[in-house]
Amino acid sequence: MKVKKRRQRRPYAIRKPKDYTIREPGDLVQVDTLDVHPLDGCMVKHCTTRDVISRWDVVEAQHRATAGTAAEFLDTILARMPFREKAIQVDGGSEYRAGFEEGCQQLGLKLFVLPPHSPKLNGRVERAHRTHLEEFYAVIPKGAQIDKLNIDLYKWERIYNQVRPHQALDYLTPAEYINKYYPDVTSNKSHVY
Repeated sequence: MKVKKRRQRRPYAIRKPKDYTIREPGDLVQVDTLDVHPLDGCMVKHCTTRDVISRWDVVEAQHRATAGTAAEFLDTILARMPFREKAIQVDGGSEYRAGFEEGCQQLGLKLFVLPPHSPKLNGRVERAHRTHLEEFYAVIPKGAQIDKLNIDLYKWERIYNQVRPHQALDYLTPAEYINKYYPDVTSNKSHVY
């Protein structure tokens, strides 16, 4: 006899309402982690955040995917996105509970959690993972420690957002796209690259 596990209720995260509208950068950013093997026998958690409108990405590598490291990554997201985030969408991973969920609540960010086994609903960030694997991890030298890896990821993030044209954005960079179509969204943020 198979016993069904009861799902644990989340105190703050909800499913994204069908009528939730996304009009400008920051209205919805997708966050996900990916296991990457930059060293033989060593695995890191590659964290990606992608804005669904502008395709602006924030990337970072961590040793583990825990609620604590995800909460730290939330600080990184807030510091490196050039606009104010309004909602974050995550899968049901345990790293997006506890400290991450509390951080979103304290900051007034809506937190949407996906149903189990539905990566297609987080398609933009899943596609970003593929790009980072093909264009960053495939060309970096093997053997980098995580601190060096994060320095290189930060440089890659800047290239990705400010230099590399995106076909989905009519061959503009995310920075150019934001400046052309949404110039006012960066005015309420204290920093822009």
